[in-house]
Amino acid sequence: MDTRTKEAVRYLGYGSHAIDDDTLALIGSSFEELERTAGRRIIYRIFDVSFQGETGLKIGTMEVDSRNLRRNLDGCRNVIVLGATLGAGVDMLLRRYSLTDMARVVVLQACAAALLEEYLDECQEELRLEQEAQGLYLRPRFSPGYGDFSVLHQGEILRMLDAPKRIGLSVTDGNMLTPTKSVTAVIGVGRTQLSCHVKGCENCGKSDCAYRRDKGVGE
Repeated sequence: MDTRTKEAVRYLGYGSHAIDDDTLALIGSSFEELERTAGRRIIYRIFDVSFQGETGLKIGTMEVDSRNLRRNLDGCRNVIVLGATLGAGVDMLLRRYSLTDMARVVVLQACAAALLEEYLDECQEELRLEQEAQGLYLRPRFSPGYGDFSVLHQGEILRMLDAPKRIGLSVTDGNMLTPTKSVTAVIGVGRTQLSCHVKGCENCGKSDCAYRRDKGVGE
């Protein structure tokens, strides 16, 4: 089972349970269809970051109150702000199957999430190489909705990136990204090298890490 399939299985909630051959085949065909449909696009910019107290920070013109994000970016002078999407075609595909095959929709949702993460990991690896050439290192990705980093910042991030015009990524009145298989995130850039710059907290058992994004707000 390759990495993307394992991720799709994880998103489907199988955990340590065995997965049957029919579901594996459905996952494989779903990835094939997504590869034909997805229009991967990403945009990013680098902004200065400054801090105030234990929870306040300012990224470019965006002011954020988040203890979790403040901890994650501690020691950074710059932050990469990004938006990425698999495109509107994936939403159209999901809507089409929702009329005829809900089981396939569930698997497509999981596979699309895994595909988006894979794309982000690839892009982040390119960013890592660019920054390390300058003696700088990346922190783990941190998106609105993680910990106490509010999703209310989605719209401001997209405006900072001019994302609606550049890659067709926008936000609804309810702060949901559209196309739905999209993400915004910030990545700290500092002089401290971490081993978890891509595969983040879900894959790490070090619960006392200072950069852990799911630490409780009151910790």
